[in-house]
Amino acid sequence: MTAAAAGKDSPSSSTVRGTPLLKDELDIVIPTIRNLDFLEMWRPFFQPYHLIVVQDGDPSKTIRVPEGFDYELYNRNDIKRILGPKAACISFKDSACRCFGYMVSKKKYIYTIDDDCFVAKDPSGKEINALEQHISNLLTPSTPYFFNTLYDPYREGTDFVRGYPFSLREGTPTVVSHGLWLNIPDYDAATQLVKPRERNTRYVDAVLTIPRGTLFPMCGMNLAFDRELIGSAMYFGLMGDGQPIGRYDDMWAGWCIKVICDHLRLGVKTGLPYIWHSKASNPFVNLKKEYKGIFWQEELIPFFQTVVLPKDCTTVQKCYIELSKQVREKLGKIDPYFTKLADAMVTWIEAWDELNPTGTAAQMVNGSSNGK
Repeated sequence: MTAAAAGKDSPSSSTVRGTPLLKDELDIVIPTIRNLDFLEMWRPFFQPYHLIVVQDGDPSKTIRVPEGFDYELYNRNDIKRILGPKAACISFKDSACRCFGYMVSKKKYIYTIDDDCFVAKDPSGKEINALEQHISNLLTPSTPYFFNTLYDPYREGTDFVRGYPFSLREGTPTVVSHGLWLNIPDYDAATQLVKPRERNTRYVDAVLTIPRGTLFPMCGMNLAFDRELIGSAMYFGLMGDGQPIGRYDDMWAGWCIKVICDHLRLGVKTGLPYIWHSKASNPFVNLKKEYKGIFWQEELIPFFQTVVLPKDCTTVQKCYIELSKQVREKLGKIDPYFTKLADAMVTWIEAWDELNPTGTAAQMVNGSSNGK
């Protein structure tokens, strides 16, 4: 099947007959500790959609959301009320709390963005509708089994190159769209310290499928995904208050979902869209949060590169529970934290299933998800 035959032009516009694309099928999840004034800039793109705001920190603080937005807001008290003892699996005083929004959403798709991310402009000066591009990425297939040298063959103006196997041109369902950032790059603390004034000004007009068997450092500040097909694995771990590590929440989730996507024949894209990351976090604070992770990741990456999921793991939940067992067995030897994290992974799935008892994320997805 050619890219054109696969319907690559169908999501080229954010609206269909005046209705924003996926208006009733997508939630925007925002973790925050402050008033959401940044939404004013995003109003033309976000206002038609439902927002889920996850308030971190002091639950007695009032978070102001600009008028005109349809939203629901959850603070720590709400999380405890809804999850009871299982609330312990949701991080506190860390943006990892955003994954609670994934759990309580009832929509098929999620877009999550940080409150210091503004609307970027492309090289022509046009404001970028990040949500529109994410939707386009998700509604067109991925090609993880053979690399196309013109990148995403489903984008307008391109296709599969000569030599690309016709048997692979149908692609696989895309379940994650990983966007990038202009201005402040997503660097670790050590790189921040040696390059304090570096800014990302490079706009690369490309979307790539991350190949099967290849891991990547997922960033949660500009991210969209198919909640029904991969949401139950999009757990951002135990970070922040009371934990020995921070700023690895999104990367942990990214390593987990990539292993599961490879196993279940699902696709992950990265590249467009860009947002404007406005504020650099303190590198000294970041170093304190990251320093154990900097050492641990040298063992974490080989673990995820070699992990094998059994054939009977045919759902995302089964894959995630199996992954938790291997985390306990193999990473628990590094530090007791990983035993605690493995327990939290199981609790997360239990809580997810309680709030989503008939969700399609529990269905078999291996070879059965092509009719998106």
